[in-house]
Formats: sequence, structure tokens, C-alpha cells
Amino acid sequence: MAVLVYVEHHNGAFKKTAFEAVTYSRKTADSLGVPCVALVLGKADGVGELGRYGASRVLQVQDPALENFDSQVYTAAIAQAVQAAGAKVIVLAHTSNGKALLGRLAAKLDAGSVSGATALPTANNGFRVRKNVFSGKAIAEYELKSEYKVISIAGNSIRPDASGSPVAVEALAASLPAPKIRTLELKRIEGEIPLPEAEVVVSAGRGMKGPENWGIVEDLAKALGATTACSRPVADSGWRPHHEHVGQTGIAIRPNLYIAIGISGAIQHLAGVNNSKVIVVINKDPDAPFFKAADYGVVGDLFEVLPRLTEAVKKMKGS
Repeated sequence: MAVLVYVEHHNGAFKKTAFEAVTYSRKTADSLGVPCVALVLGKADGVGELGRYGASRVLQVQDPALENFDSQVYTAAIAQAVQAAGAKVIVLAHTSNGKALLGRLAAKLDAGSVSGATALPTANNGFRVRKNVFSGKAIAEYELKSEYKVISIAGNSIRPDASGSPVAVEALAASLPAPKIRTLELKRIEGEIPLPEAEVVVSAGRGMKGPENWGIVEDLAKALGATTACSRPVADSGWRPHHEHVGQTGIAIRPNLYIAIGISGAIQHLAGVNNSKVIVVINKDPDAPFFKAADYGVVGDLFEVLPRLTEAVKKMKGS
């Protein structure tokens, strides 16, 4: 038996969520008394370094069919690696790709699954996994009784631990189906730290009144070294790109600091951000629901508050 972790990479580079997934898998494997096996699909840099985060073995499948993400092809590759490693527990990062894979993989393996786990499994009284539910207002515990178990781990649920040593990479041959998705164009977004990786996020909503006013949000984000985000209505209105949308139907984030500007705080938005360590709300409406979830709040006109806050941050940083 083993714990297999699929380690995602983007353009050959591993991100924080990948190292979190390996650390989570290693700790899970330790609790079960089995090895942790990492799986990398396609070409990537520093694959053997995953041993530092706890992988005792690293498998790598390289095939032209893996050049672009296709959930059907990737599911087939992971399922074959599961058999090769003798794994019964499979771990994914709770990313967009991870979400696309979890259901397919669980169906293929006839496995029980939990998406967005926030704590390590316990196995002393059945195999149990916890996750946040009801927009973070409660914690649910699931018992997985199936032979195979598939878990996706929510970002920032565990601190990556690189105290191990690199390991040799083992090539794994896989028989893969032809991709059914044809990629026409890839556009790389330069500059900002991706939202799932960001430690500080500055987000704004319809209180900005229009895209022409977004400059003051970006000024604050730049001063803080933060990534910008937005509410769903802002993305749906075309004010900001959809990859900046955070919330239940967008990206779920867990930064150290989340600043919400002109966002009322609908439960769907809170579901994606309420695991932030510190939440600051800026809104002119003192009755905005978001204040109930805030650690700090500012009641005031954002068009007055933001420039002053930005200047204060710059002054504090001496810039």
C-alpha cells in the first residue's frame, strides 16, 4: 500500500500548492505506515527535489498526450500510476485542474472522495477526513470506507516541509488515450502572483462604480505587494477578467491578509475567502454583511479611504 500524490506544475515549474500536497501526503503516509509516492506528468524542472517535501519515490510519465491539460488523459495516467505504486490513497491539490480530476478519478477507481480537505486524515477509527462546509461556518467529517480514497487538499491547509532529501526519478510508461481537447492558443498572464499562491489579496466589488476607477485598487495592491481580485458581479460585468473572481463559483483563497473593498459580503463570496487569516473590510455601508466576518473594518467612502491607506503603506515602507 502507498499514498500517491499527483504533483501539478505549470510550464514546468512547481508552485506552493504542489509542495503542500506532497507534505500533506507524506504526513498521511506516515500515519498509515506506508510510503509516499509522488507523480509528475509531463516535463518539469527539479522533479527529484520533491523528495525534500517527503516523497520517498517520484514517478514521472512523459508523453506527447500530456503536453496540454486534458482531464480524461490525465485521469488515465494517474490511474495507471496508482496501480504501479500500489496506492490506495490518492491526493491532489484543490486547484482548477485538481477539481476537474477528482470526480473522474474517483469514478474510474470506484473510490470515495473528499474535495477541499483542510486537515490530515485520521485512521484510528475508520479513515476520516475533515473539510469546511456552509461557507466555513462548520466542519464536516467524512468517513471513506472504499478501497481507494481520493482527496484534494485546500490551499494553505498545511505548511510545506522541505526537511527531506532529493530522490531519484523513476520513469513510468503509460498507455494514454488521444486527447479530445485541442488547444488553439495559450496566453500567459504575466506579473502578479497567482491568487491561490498569494499571501496578500486586495479585492474590490461593485462599490468601485466602474472599471475606470480600478487604478486606486491597483495602487494599494502594488504598495502592499498584493495580488488583485474581484467579486463575481465585477467579473460578470466585464470590469475585470474572470481569473480574478474569488468566491464559491470562482477561486477559493486562503491568504494571510484579504482586503475587501466595496463588497457587500454575500455568502457565495464569503465561501471563497473566509479562510483568510485576517480580513479587512472597507465599505461605506455600516450594515454590510461582510463586517460580521471581518477582523477589522473601515466604514467610509472607499474613494477617500484607499488613497490615504495607500499613502500610509508607502510611508510605512519608506517608499
